[in-house]
Amino acid sequence: MVLTSHSEMEHTDSKTGVWLGEFTDPYYTFIDEGYEVILSSPKGGRPPIDPMSELTEHITASNRRFNDDEQAKDRFAHTIPINQVRQADHDAVFYPGGHGPIWDLAVDNNSGLLILDFLDAGKPVAAVCHGPAALISAEHQRPGFLKGKRVSAFSNAEETLVGRSGNMPYLLQTKLEESGAEVKTALVPFLPHVETDGLLITGQNPLSAGPVAKALITALEQKETPGG
Repeated sequence: MVLTSHSEMEHTDSKTGVWLGEFTDPYYTFIDEGYEVILSSPKGGRPPIDPMSELTEHITASNRRFNDDEQAKDRFAHTIPINQVRQADHDAVFYPGGHGPIWDLAVDNNSGLLILDFLDAGKPVAAVCHGPAALISAEHQRPGFLKGKRVSAFSNAEETLVGRSGNMPYLLQTKLEESGAEVKTALVPFLPHVETDGLLITGQNPLSAGPVAKALITALEQKETPGG
């Protein structure tokens, strides 16, 4: 799992970072299915957490589980710098959201190359909410990569409704569409929505994080099945 290292937003004192539930929901989905999860980030160490994601109304069961899980908290506090991660050592990669990826993972060359390495090796890549901003770096590394790709991501409508559209350098849905991606979203904002396009699995918002993780596990299990 690749987490953002970025906490600052524009024109506001509000902070951002990892949206906690978008990390914890998939993390425990993977752990409970017997997968080993390695955590990484551009800078390494402890990623920032979006304070809004720790408010009572956004707390999930997996958040509470994380707060009581010393091993998970230790892993979170000691993420591996992304330039030390090698595709050959892993079966898949998952990018949680929070607004942070808009700034760092979208322009991180190591992350963009890692995504392309996984896909070129026939391994699935998953991202949720603002995590798909990481695909922009892959597009920079390989122009045309996103053209015709069917993806989901935090929508412009959702961005407006949460009131943060003025605190970002661009809107993610618009940026992905400008790169040629076909962005699919739920008919109603904030409902879960997942898109699978070959090895690329993306989800729209926090409620999509768990479903994206399950879709990724399905993709991995199909790879392990002879003829799958």
